[in-house]
Parts: sequence; C-alpha cells; structure tokens
Amino acid sequence: MSEAPISEATLREQIEAQLKTVYDPEIPVNIWELGLVYEVKIKANNRVGIDMTLTAPGCPVAGDIIREVDEKVRNIEGVSDVDVHLTFDPPWTRDMMSEEAKLELGFL
Repeated sequence: MSEAPISEATLREQIEAQLKTVYDPEIPVNIWELGLVYEVKIKANNRVGIDMTLTAPGCPVAGDIIREVDEKVRNIEGVSDVDVHLTFDPPWTRDMMSEEAKLELGFL
C-alpha cells in the first residue's frame, strides 16, 4: 500500500519550517524572517524552486547559505529536486524583514 501524496499546502509548510532553520551567521535571525526568501514555487513532481537574496551582494557566506537551503529543502520527504535561484533584484532592504525580526534586531 503506497502513501497518499503530500499536499502542496503541507509541503509548503514543511519548506517554510526548514527555511526558518537557516541563519545568516552574522545575524541572529533566520532567512525567512529576514525577508531573504522572495518566492517558493512547487512545480510538477514536487520540484521546488526558491528565489532568494542575501543582505549584501558580497556576503562572504553566500555559498554556505545557498547550500544549506538546498540541503534542508531537498531532505524533506516528497521533494524530488531543488533549484535555489539567487537574485539581487529587487535589492534587499530592512523593510522586507518581519516585525519579529525587526524587534529581535532592535529596529523597532
């Protein structure tokens, strides 16, 4: 007996939960709350596309963050593949952070 396919909503929740465990080592807030994830797309066969940015184009840990996002989302049961697309358009600003992140970092 095979398992029922995972719903897109459930998969999206699991992806979001994993993205909330990825941190920029220089900032004590996760990339989701920082507003670095612009879009999560779930395509055919549960192939996941993630459009994201970094706080600065010259981020010295960019490769590490992208690799961590890829690994954590790829390890979710049901995900067939992951494509992480790094963009700086639009450029990240503090306004993209959640209220929680702004509070944590003392911007409120």
